[in-house]
Amino acid sequence: MAFVNGFATSFAVAKIGVDSSYDLNSTSCPCFRSRCGRVNSRCGRVNSLVYTHSRLVEKESSGVQSSVSALELLETSDRYTKKSSSVMVIGLSVHSTPVEVCGKVSIPESEWPQAIRELCSLNHIEEAAVLSNCNRIEIYVVALSQNRGVKEVTEWMSKYSGVSVTELRQHRFLLYNNDATQHLFEVAAGLDSLVLGEGQILAQVKQVVKNGQGVPGFGRKISELFKHAITAGKRVRTDTNISSGSVSVSSAAVELALLKHLPDQDSSMPPRVLIVGAGKMGKLVIRHLVAKGCKKMVVVNRTRDRVTAIREELSTDGAVIIEYKPFSEMLSCAAQADVIFTCTSSKDPLFVKESVQAALPSEDGGRTRLFVDISVPWNVESSVSELEGACVYNVDNLKEVVESNKEDRSRKKMEAESIIAEEVKQFEALKDSLETVPTIKKLRAYAERIRVAEVEKCLSKMGDVDISENPRNSKQAATWTNAASEM
Repeated sequence: MAFVNGFATSFAVAKIGVDSSYDLNSTSCPCFRSRCGRVNSRCGRVNSLVYTHSRLVEKESSGVQSSVSALELLETSDRYTKKSSSVMVIGLSVHSTPVEVCGKVSIPESEWPQAIRELCSLNHIEEAAVLSNCNRIEIYVVALSQNRGVKEVTEWMSKYSGVSVTELRQHRFLLYNNDATQHLFEVAAGLDSLVLGEGQILAQVKQVVKNGQGVPGFGRKISELFKHAITAGKRVRTDTNISSGSVSVSSAAVELALLKHLPDQDSSMPPRVLIVGAGKMGKLVIRHLVAKGCKKMVVVNRTRDRVTAIREELSTDGAVIIEYKPFSEMLSCAAQADVIFTCTSSKDPLFVKESVQAALPSEDGGRTRLFVDISVPWNVESSVSELEGACVYNVDNLKEVVESNKEDRSRKKMEAESIIAEEVKQFEALKDSLETVPTIKKLRAYAERIRVAEVEKCLSKMGDVDISENPRNSKQAATWTNAASEM
């Protein structure tokens, strides 16, 4: 009957699960009350099987309760009861953080993989991902300890940026588990952007997944989180059409320039436009200018190649003139322009008060130049606005454009939030099911080892029985196994 008792033990392990502290041999065990009675009446004892350090040890007792609980058995058996890690986000946002601080902490996309590796080298960080743009710096991690994980990531951010831990603590935000999931989904849907529903952020979330592929530390939990965020972002845009009428940061910059320039200028004369920088943001600014009917613009960039590529990509057949100028001519070009867009990754201001003042003509006929700075950190020094005939607008001023259609956006946002709630619920259910899979597999393997050991023991005690066939394949052995499984 050792086989029957052994199977009963394995059944109890699977039945009780990781939250039980019942003694497997105790008659008070709810899972054993009926089964233990049958076993004890037939053999007078209960065998408890303890699997420790990958060895199966049979431990017999005569009416004495075992001091080893089911929970202790599981703790010594492949760490079934290991606590799950926490998903959390440590971030800075232009909603609550000065642009200067965001600029210092900003992590270029090319450095994301290295940042992931460095973060995962910290003692309590298992997985990591970085999402950084002109409006936010967010670090998502899977941490063994919430408090220690936050401390380590904050210290890493301080070391990377040179911003003190104290200052980071003043501006950072912290979200854990379900709240972190919901936040990322809202970010991907454009609900947390300065311009509600802007499409650039979803593309940036996709880049997080793309850049994380093959990087140690961009593990399954973080990967699934970001992939589901992309799904949520797409669904929000499809179901609510939140992107219609909304603009990205770059298009908002163009709208702001038109809003501020046209009332004060002769509308019969198209504004002379200068774009400093031909990177991703510069390219988007050019696209939106063309869409608004701008026929001529000057682009200042370090190299001609990018400007040529943009010109070819737009394929305007000469209808739009995009003229290239080197950086050495930036100030002279600015002196001739009505609107200057700056969108470079320079860490230092390109336009400072003294240089702009020297470049502008002394007699300018009352012209007003608009500097629209969508760079982080700023490319235009704030003191430039003190000059007569110069107006400076930066990312913070884009909120004016955001307010232009508040009622419609609010309605769409409510619809989007409802969708986000559904997606978060689905993801949390998926995450919970995935977390139980390893435990279920280990429990099944544990029970299988017990079953095999008991079968071997029963067969060894039948040495005097003549079985011509391989007992492991015989009908009799199969019958015993089925009988035990039906208990």
